[in-house]
Amino acid sequence: MSRIGKKPVKIPEGVTVKVDRQTVVATGPKGEQSLNFRPEIKIVQEGSSLNIERVEESPKAKALHGLTRSLVENLVMGVDKGWNKGLELVGVGYRAEVANGALILNVGLSHQVKYPAPAGIIFEVLENTKINIKGVDKQLVGETAAQIRRIRPPEPYKGKGIRYIGEVVRRKAGKAAKAAGAPGAK
Repeated sequence: MSRIGKKPVKIPEGVTVKVDRQTVVATGPKGEQSLNFRPEIKIVQEGSSLNIERVEESPKAKALHGLTRSLVENLVMGVDKGWNKGLELVGVGYRAEVANGALILNVGLSHQVKYPAPAGIIFEVLENTKINIKGVDKQLVGETAAQIRRIRPPEPYKGKGIRYIGEVVRRKAGKAAKAAGAPGAK
């Protein structure tokens, strides 16, 4: 039995969950979200908790058991508290701003990069160099942050670029430092 899958999902106050055949719909203060799950899995609502059970004992059902429980928990937490992901811009002259719901980035390119907000995503810019991405769907928030980071990923020599808050970028020594420390270098 899956250790993650057999733990019940607690439904917080203010959140309503409805299970209908192969769909779970959660509604809360942050919005509404639904999830379709596989027929190998059954979700049973008991009071203020959801239990995820396997219909059959196949390897596929065992693999989906913990996954479905995690997805349902993320769904419930998203409509209750929401999800956010932070990015920071590192580099001279790098800055961000929000205009008409779109994120505008100046990250050392010859032009400004305009990134429109997907449905359900809100951008927030702090101190011109910190971006906060908020939304109800954990997967969409993470994917949006990854796409923005991909515009200018951090480079290993000076560390410039867009990185997650708290991300550690491994730095490399440049050519001058390598040549000076190499044995037999002139």
